[in-house]
This record gives sequence, C-alpha cells and structure tokens, in this order.
Amino acid sequence: MPTTEPELPQDPAVRRKLTRRGILAASAGAAAALGAVGMNVLQTNQPAIAHGQLRAEPLIPTRNRGIILYSVRDRITAAPDDSGVPYGFERVLARLAELGYKEIEFAGYTQHSSILGRQITPAEIRKILDDNGLVANGCHVSINPATFEEQMDIAETLGMKNLGTGSDPTNSSYTADWDAAADVWNDLGRQARKRGLRLYTHNHDAAYSFLLDAGPLDANGRPTRSSGTRRLEYFFRRTDPRYVFFELDIYWAYVARFKHQKYVDRYGHERTDLFDPILNVVNQSKRFPLFHAKDGNRNSALANGHEMVHFGEGDINFQQFFQTIGDPDFRHANWEQDNAPGGTTNPGQSLDFAALSYTNMSEMTIYRR
Repeated sequence: MPTTEPELPQDPAVRRKLTRRGILAASAGAAAALGAVGMNVLQTNQPAIAHGQLRAEPLIPTRNRGIILYSVRDRITAAPDDSGVPYGFERVLARLAELGYKEIEFAGYTQHSSILGRQITPAEIRKILDDNGLVANGCHVSINPATFEEQMDIAETLGMKNLGTGSDPTNSSYTADWDAAADVWNDLGRQARKRGLRLYTHNHDAAYSFLLDAGPLDANGRPTRSSGTRRLEYFFRRTDPRYVFFELDIYWAYVARFKHQKYVDRYGHERTDLFDPILNVVNQSKRFPLFHAKDGNRNSALANGHEMVHFGEGDINFQQFFQTIGDPDFRHANWEQDNAPGGTTNPGQSLDFAALSYTNMSEMTIYRR
C-alpha cells in the first residue's frame, strides 16, 4: 500500500471522467483484490506514522455518523416494560446519543401510544433531538404528490435537510415506467429544493438489475431483452441532479453485484457485467449525500450471496469504499441492520448492536499529511 492516500478530484465534472483504471491506479491493493476475487473487497493495511509526517483522521467524521431508527424499531415502538432497556423516542434517542451517534434517519414518526397516552408529535421529537445534541439527516417515508407537502412540513419541523424513501421510484423493468417516475420525482424534487430540502431514494438490489429495453417485443408490446442498462442508472440520467438525490445502501449494492451479473442482449446473446458500487457513486458523486453503512459476510449458498451482520463484523470493505469515494464532509453514514431487533427473548439486542456498530465505525481511520 502507498504511504499516502491519493486525493480524488473534487470537481464533479472531473470525477465523472474517472474509470475503473483510474480507481485501481489509486489503490494497488484494490487492483490486486479485484483481479483475484472479482470483488471490491480487500484487506487495508494502515501506513506507519513516521517523524510526524502523517496524521490520523476519522474516515467518517464524528458529526456525520448516524443511524436509521429502523435498526432499533423494536425499542422505538415498544410499550413501557420492566426489561430495563430504553423504549420510545425520548429514551432510545438519549441512549443513541450516549453511544456517540450524532445523526438520526427516521423510519416513521410514531411510538407506542401508551407512553404519552397519545401519539407523539414532530415538534416533541424535535425537542428530544435538540436536548440530546442530535440532528435529523433524513427519513424513509412514502413519497407521493398527495402527501408531499405534509412530509416537507414534518421535515422542516425536525430540522431535516434530506427527505427520502426506502422504496424504489418504481419496481418496473421498463423504461416507460421509469420515465414516468422521473417526471414525478423531478417535480417533487423541485418543490423540495424551494424549501431547502434534498429529495432522495434508497436502493435495494433490484434497483441495480437490468432494464428490459431492447430486442423483440412480447404480446403486450414490451421489450424482452436488455441493452445492459441498470434501472437506477437509467433513472440517474432521467432526473435532474439539482432536484433528485440518492442514498446508497452499501450492503444491497454488493448484493446487486452478486445477483445481477448477466443479461440477454438484443441479439439473444448472454452478456456479463459486474456492478461496481464504488464507481456507481464516484461517477455521480454529488448525488450521494447519504449512505446506509450496512455490513454483511459473503455466503454464495444464500440467495443474496451475503448474510447481514452488524457493522465492522462482515467482509464488506468500508475502509476502501469510503476512502475511495472521498468527500467525507459531504457523506453521511447511517448504520442499518435489518435483523438487529432481538424480540422478547433479547430486547436489548438492537441497542447492543448499535453500540458495537458505532464503535467499529468510529475506529475507521485515514492517514493524511
């Protein structure tokens, strides 16, 4: 490994010109790993600090370390109990602040009604955030024109700068449906920008599967083969970069790399194309302010090719990922683990995983001159 880390160009126009060769030239270790196993995973050795030439900095700045509350949804929605584990917004957010988290991504705004004898309000949640030195950095809500004004009002009350959803703009394989979704999102994103918000969507693996946009038509007049264009990559091009943004779920991006490798071209030939999560971000860098820092272990026996684990305990190389995409002040990493809740048998599990994941996130370091 080189003893100093390469600086990536900050100008988005320059960054868009980066190729796989450019990325690999920036990291010989990455090149070796990609060549050996076909994955963006490597073991990163930190350079020695000699004569004060290098200084250690957090790879993810402290102020940008967050959590989506879906990871601790069992305790947000829990009724008061005698387990000794925090429940509801006030207690859970206080605990997350104690662990070190600075940012919160919401997955709904409700808790058990027995806590207050009614449902909590966005204004009351904002006070809890402020009391604990926390900042709302986003949310997963339903995005549609009918309720968008209301969702912007809530975001404004919470002091949130990003308004988003955990669903794809459409689940379709066809460009016509993605075109229609892009028209809606461009309009909503324009409205959001007028109120100081960024509208974003969050991916699962299917978002990076291939469009059916070429070849013979089926009985309904729809294409049956592919040009090799991935769904969300088409959506990148169809949406205005001023109005529509993205949150990369890193785990699901690597699942997409495992699952969505082959397509049939317009001539009926099977083609292989490996999805690269790092290049996916670098090539439209300023459209990715948020990330789900979700970890997993590779396991080809599983349908997704990975088994979800808490952050830092899997083999996704977050060191390489965040170091290569750069712009640490712009990036906000929200820990997520879908299976963190432990249920009634282990009500403290999700918060225990939150503690371990924060520790592992905080220990990732980059060395600079």
